[in-house]
Amino acid sequence: MSQLIMLGTGNAMCTRCYNTCFYLRTPSGGLMVDAGGGNGIFRQLFKARIAFEEVHHIFVTHCHPDHLLGVVWMIRKISPMMNHGRYQGTLTIYCHDEVAHALRTIGALLLPAKIWSAVDQTILFREVTDGEQVTIDDITLTCFDTGAVKTKQFGFHAVLPDGQRLCCLGDEPYDARSERYARDCDWLLHEAFCLERDAAQFRPHEKHHSTALEAGQLAHDLGVKHLVLYHTEDTHLTTRRPSYTAEAATRYDGPIHVPDDIETIDLTK
Repeated sequence: MSQLIMLGTGNAMCTRCYNTCFYLRTPSGGLMVDAGGGNGIFRQLFKARIAFEEVHHIFVTHCHPDHLLGVVWMIRKISPMMNHGRYQGTLTIYCHDEVAHALRTIGALLLPAKIWSAVDQTILFREVTDGEQVTIDDITLTCFDTGAVKTKQFGFHAVLPDGQRLCCLGDEPYDARSERYARDCDWLLHEAFCLERDAAQFRPHEKHHSTALEAGQLAHDLGVKHLVLYHTEDTHLTTRRPSYTAEAATRYDGPIHVPDDIETIDLTK
């Protein structure tokens, strides 16, 4: 059985939950997607009982600090483990060219040479292009440009070992160029910055984000089987699940998942 472990579910400025990132665990391996904005990723991995030794593949969607900077901390942690024989194999970071450039620049400036020396040796950057397919353990991953407005962003379409299709659209609203990857998928991961009723307060469209209502409409239009909502504001955490679910459900009648940090979703058919 494959699992989606939500390491964080909040937007860039959240303080009551961690920035959106997750770990896709399969029977033969796993893939971390983004790492949040700092070394809080260590705490989230600890809570989720995911050992650093287990993380061999990281997909980075784009250059925003709430997705990128935690990856620098992962390199900071894993490189010394490699040097001391406590981490076997390589760590591969999958990303587009702008993310690779940003990580290389930040890492070279901030990390000690003895730690950064693992890059291009046992810590590898695997630059991916629009439409490129890669195999990560037992996952077949197709990377694609999401057409994001604020900065270049890649999502992915993953075929899981049991044949299910999972589509991650990153953290901006859906663009029609993603249709071939998202339509009729088993699992659609989509941002929902706030509720429609709170749009005047949070101004999602000014920030190039969606409401839960809009995400529900999209899931309906694309015919997906499950909808997962994340990258939300954090002022309504105690009522987030029922309120976001109820709003999305006015447009979409399939299963809706609004997870908390560290929640595990079993990706069953």
